[in-house]
Amino acid sequence: MAATDTTGAEDPRIRALFNAAGRAAAEGRGDDAARLLRQAEQESPRHPLVRNEIGQRLLRAGDPERAREQFELAARDDGANAALWINLAASLRSLERHDEELRALDRALTLEPDNLRALLQKASAQELRQDARAAAVTYRRALQSVAPDAPIPPWMREVLAHAAQVVESNNRALESFLEERIAGLGTGGPGLSRRRFDRCLSILMQRTRIYQQQPTFLYFPELAAIEFHDRADFPWLDAIEAATDDIRAELLAVMSEERGSIEPYLSQGTVRPSDPKWRELNQSRRWSVFYLWREGVAQAENLARCPRTAAALEAWPRCEIPGSSPSAVFSILDAKTRIPPHTGVNNTRLLVHLPLVVPPGCGFRVGGTQREWVPGQAFVFDDTIEHEAWNGSEVPRAVMIFDIWNPAVSAQERAMVGAAVAGMSEWYGRPLLREDGR
Repeated sequence: MAATDTTGAEDPRIRALFNAAGRAAAEGRGDDAARLLRQAEQESPRHPLVRNEIGQRLLRAGDPERAREQFELAARDDGANAALWINLAASLRSLERHDEELRALDRALTLEPDNLRALLQKASAQELRQDARAAAVTYRRALQSVAPDAPIPPWMREVLAHAAQVVESNNRALESFLEERIAGLGTGGPGLSRRRFDRCLSILMQRTRIYQQQPTFLYFPELAAIEFHDRADFPWLDAIEAATDDIRAELLAVMSEERGSIEPYLSQGTVRPSDPKWRELNQSRRWSVFYLWREGVAQAENLARCPRTAAALEAWPRCEIPGSSPSAVFSILDAKTRIPPHTGVNNTRLLVHLPLVVPPGCGFRVGGTQREWVPGQAFVFDDTIEHEAWNGSEVPRAVMIFDIWNPAVSAQERAMVGAAVAGMSEWYGRPLLREDGR
């Protein structure tokens, strides 16, 4: 067949032949793929896709100069195809023409800013130019473009591991550089603390992720996303902490005299059965609770079994949200059990943990901050920020959990939140504010 020299970048016939060749190659029909490519070359030898195919063959054969010529002609006729610029850059790499290689890669990235191959090749070219800082920035972009669940081909794993190493090395060097610049600025005045700035720097250096409030039901705007609140802001906790031994004794009595009142935390209505992360704990006593207050209702029989606990909770400033709060429980996490990452329902309230029985190997994370429970030392946290808990020991772990208003919510706002939640429950004829797994 005589060549027609169809050079239009959108020529449907040639593109159809290349698509068919790609399918044949994917199905393992190499001979058919080669035949289709030869047919395309015969019909339109100047088509950009044909020139690109010829250039790749020349590059594999060790002739980067002639490959470069083909890629340049292809990119000239189809400048909107990022792959052509990337292949041109590869030929320029073989020719050690790194400035031109970078310009070709920048053209590709202008067309496709998140093209992983172009980003990795650009970072590598920057390393060859001894520009480690620029390479780190580009490698960071490349790593951020990879979706968490994306399949990574084996050949790319080593490249991505190198990218992560370059980024980490740059971050540590930059951190030392910045520390020299800020030395002495965070000390010397009354009340001055570097706590928030240190957290800022940790996020900037990519040691810590940014976690936001993500309530599953009610989001109240303009409340600060604070993972663990300052214990000093809740002086009334002193009285409850002072009763820790009494509370622990009553908990242990309940556990030893089990009458069926300890129940799975994730019971009917508190978890979506379709959510796979809760499958192992759904209806399971590996995570169980003994209710003292449940969805705003005092559990009279259970409180009667724990009179000293009930007395200690008189110091508790209760959060009043109809159908939801106040809530107070003994939470028992069995040996070798983990509560997966999750978020709570409503950021107008906070949760308090009073650790009671804490064997070694237990831990708790809220956002980017991890803590261990210390018996008798309560802490306050925002459960609408992603959190998780684990018990790696051989025996159960137990804490008392209860909720309080977020102190940044005014009395008037609390009343309106309560009325709105009650109104929604009345409208739909059922409580809507559920824990969904704490």
